[in-house]
Amino acid sequence: MANQPNDHLYQLIKSLTKSEKRGFKIYATRTSNADAKFIQLFDALDKAEGYDEEVVLKKVKGLQKKQISNLKAHLYKQILVSLRLITINHSIDIELREQIDYARILYNKGLYKQSLKVLDKTKTVAQQNHRMVLLYDVLIFEKIIESQYITRSLKNRADELISQTDTTLDALSRYNVLSNLALRLYGIYIKAGHVRNEKDFNNIESFFKSQITSVDQTKLGLFEQHYLNVSYAWYSLIVQDFLLQYRYAQKWVDLFNKNPQMLELEPIWYIKGLHVLLEALFVLGHKEKHDEVVQKLEEFIRNPPTRSNENLETLGFMYSYTSKINSHFMGGTFDEGLALIPELNEELDKFSEKVDPHRVLVFYYKIACLYFGAGDNNNAIKYLSKIINYPDPHLREDLHCFARILNLIAHFELGNQTHVEYQVRSVYRFLRKMNDLNMVQEEVLKFIRNMGNVNQGNLKNEFISLHDRLLEINKMNFQKRPFLYLDIISWLESKIENKSVQDIIKAKYTASKR
Repeated sequence: MANQPNDHLYQLIKSLTKSEKRGFKIYATRTSNADAKFIQLFDALDKAEGYDEEVVLKKVKGLQKKQISNLKAHLYKQILVSLRLITINHSIDIELREQIDYARILYNKGLYKQSLKVLDKTKTVAQQNHRMVLLYDVLIFEKIIESQYITRSLKNRADELISQTDTTLDALSRYNVLSNLALRLYGIYIKAGHVRNEKDFNNIESFFKSQITSVDQTKLGLFEQHYLNVSYAWYSLIVQDFLLQYRYAQKWVDLFNKNPQMLELEPIWYIKGLHVLLEALFVLGHKEKHDEVVQKLEEFIRNPPTRSNENLETLGFMYSYTSKINSHFMGGTFDEGLALIPELNEELDKFSEKVDPHRVLVFYYKIACLYFGAGDNNNAIKYLSKIINYPDPHLREDLHCFARILNLIAHFELGNQTHVEYQVRSVYRFLRKMNDLNMVQEEVLKFIRNMGNVNQGNLKNEFISLHDRLLEINKMNFQKRPFLYLDIISWLESKIENKSVQDIIKAKYTASKR
């Protein structure tokens, strides 16, 4: 993973587009002299290849070291103000907050009726765009004004405001429960992945049902429905119910398609929904449907209904490449998939400051699997080592565990028997420590450890024996997880039939289409 600059101002300036830089210069020179120190500092950091305070002091005339902290803070604020002005017409949230600010200014000047008029318009727009938090802010502000100044504009004004506030607060309560649930489930998945056993399943099921049943689902607004779909999608992923995940991911996407205004308001959630839908289709093995959704994702990224931004571009890049690689996994076209790796690494460098470490680890694992499927075990080991050597083994524990298993298999394929014998014990201890040793891993570790004692004539029988045991394990509850990370069945079949892994998977895919 690329080292990220640790100076926030430098990162912000480097994230600006050409038009945003031009917009800042116009804004800054309109309010200050073009030679102002904060503008000189902007130019210096914009041209710099990295953040070096000593270089900055030399570039900005008359700047002393004791002044730099305050100057940087001032510049940071001015850049944010200019960005706010540039994006105000492209963000309903910023626009609504601006109107609330205007109402506050009018209120402070004692112009109560004018303030209420602004708030009334703002309330209508907030309702139309399902911005319940901002709607609640408007209602609270209206109540403050009405409690201090009797407008006599409407009969029963107090009762009306109280009713509107109560209704909005109820909606916010449902929104809060469901959005918290979705976030909590996502956090559980990021840390631990799928359930490992019946105890895990019972714990997550009990927690999920207790939260879901506390919400009256007959009164859900659009975004409450959205978070209900998201919660079910994460829950079903964790408990390995991939058909349920597919159903709720499809509901997630359909809700946006049926309400086009949501596509403009929350394009990030829409492409996230497409990503979750693609992941479900990948696991279920529906390649044709998967590839259709990939096309929809890429078309949306190319032509979003609202102004594109760095966040949309970053997530679009991650989801698009993940799906492209998965498509190669499904069709067994590993050799073709290798062509994605150089451009993927370039994109990872490009977005290095915006892609979280969890996503990078996932890409490393997928790249390793591409190389492994194509028979290039040395490069597979290279990328697996990036995961194994990552300093925090608790970030995506599941990836750390399966990376070590695949690393052992890759070394076994290369004939590194001494290394394998040493590493088997180390991997076994690691899996025990992570409380992640499952039946599949135990069988594979036992198999690899005993390979040194098996003569060449009996090798095929050993592969067949392991293959049959794993097929039985695959039928058991809570034991499908290992097969999601590594198609070890196809690897064993490649050894049994003396074919490449990708030829085995291609044959399976071709047979499934008949």
